[in-house]
Amino acid sequence: RTLDVAAAAQRGIVVSYTELRGTYRNATAELTWGLILAVARHIPHEASRMRSGGWQSTVGLTLAGRTLGLLGLGRQARRVLPVAKALGMEIIAWSQNLEAGAAAALGVRRVEKDELFRSSDVVSIHLVLGERTRGIVGARELALMKPTAILVNTARGAIIDESALIDALRARRIAGAGLDVFAQEPLADDSPLRRLANVVLTPHQGHNVKEFYEVAYTDTVENMAAFMSGKPIRILTPERNASSVMG
Repeated sequence: RTLDVAAAAQRGIVVSYTELRGTYRNATAELTWGLILAVARHIPHEASRMRSGGWQSTVGLTLAGRTLGLLGLGRQARRVLPVAKALGMEIIAWSQNLEAGAAAALGVRRVEKDELFRSSDVVSIHLVLGERTRGIVGARELALMKPTAILVNTARGAIIDESALIDALRARRIAGAGLDVFAQEPLADDSPLRRLANVVLTPHQGHNVKEFYEVAYTDTVENMAAFMSGKPIRILTPERNASSVMG
């Protein structure tokens, strides 16, 4: 979180929150598939050429029968699974705490990290950013990937060593990347990522859907009104657990 909830509580400052509910919880997973398909089929490039009078200039790849590697198997990654299964992809996953039985219960094979990068045709990142995950995808991991593989990140930009990724994309050591998040946001105007032909970029759009704002703004107004009237509100405790207390 970006706020020191304990410090706020010590000063008598109430920190409220909005609830994760409704269809917008699927928004990031849906964007993940948008990026995968955009990179695999060169959609932005070909769409741009069509507008300028061009025709076919690239060769894409199908996803059926290929391997999707999920770096993390939490809530967002689990929402990616139904589409992968519908496409007939093999699904493997890794994270520090993922157990083989938990993965198998979801129809996923748990592998070690190196195997995930070696075996995957698409690597999709769904980890929480923390000290253990910052820069966890670096030059070593990228070097393990197939030259035909795609890397997609809709989690947090700092999970990837951005310089190492730029080097890999420039040298075509991987086929391409789809990125919605970046180490620095907004992405700098002079970032090399903006000029690479084999990367699809979106401006942190994972949550940016109509349904999100309907929930967030409604909850915000309700929290303010409840606080002012002394009714229960959604509040974060110093332990950072959500509970309902009197404002």
